[in-house]
Amino acid sequence: MNKNIILCGVGGQGTILASKLIAAAAMKKDLPVMSAETIGMAQRGGSVFSHVRIGEGICSPMIARGTADLILGFEPGEAVRMLPYLKPDGQVVVSSRAIMPVTATLSGSSYSGDVMITYLREQVRGLYVVDGEQACRKIGSPKVLNILLLGAAVESGALGFTEEELREVIKERLPEKFHEINFRALRYARERKETDH
Repeated sequence: MNKNIILCGVGGQGTILASKLIAAAAMKKDLPVMSAETIGMAQRGGSVFSHVRIGEGICSPMIARGTADLILGFEPGEAVRMLPYLKPDGQVVVSSRAIMPVTATLSGSSYSGDVMITYLREQVRGLYVVDGEQACRKIGSPKVLNILLLGAAVESGALGFTEEELREVIKERLPEKFHEINFRALRYARERKETDH
């Protein structure tokens, strides 16, 4: 399995933890993995993105433009910003909830997630949009968006790991008191799909 995955969002959304869980799942399968994070003003809602590369023959953790298999967008504007990295048949799993970036707040400009989602629909054939706000409300915590998107990426088929493999690394990496709510977040996309059919 060779996978190039970009995770992008804003500070406080759990982007880095999600990338660490993907890397841990790869290591459990004895797959070579490299990752790199770029953390802007993470504490203040700045851009955060991670590159995760899995498979043989990786020399650098950085993903070249046009070669990402999957973009996990925790925020629609950040997903649009990372689109040049996506390969032509790559997939994007994105939360529809927009978070106004610090720069827009400071300049007084308006920002709409709907515009970004529309743009993504026009540009990406393999697009999987998650109503992150509604899902987090149903699950009972705004802090599970990262696991929710990982579950959606499993359902999309683009992640290359199973729900069970991610459950295992969540068990190993997160305190026990957070297991059940994160397992609910991980199952959410699958359960929704089952009720939709």
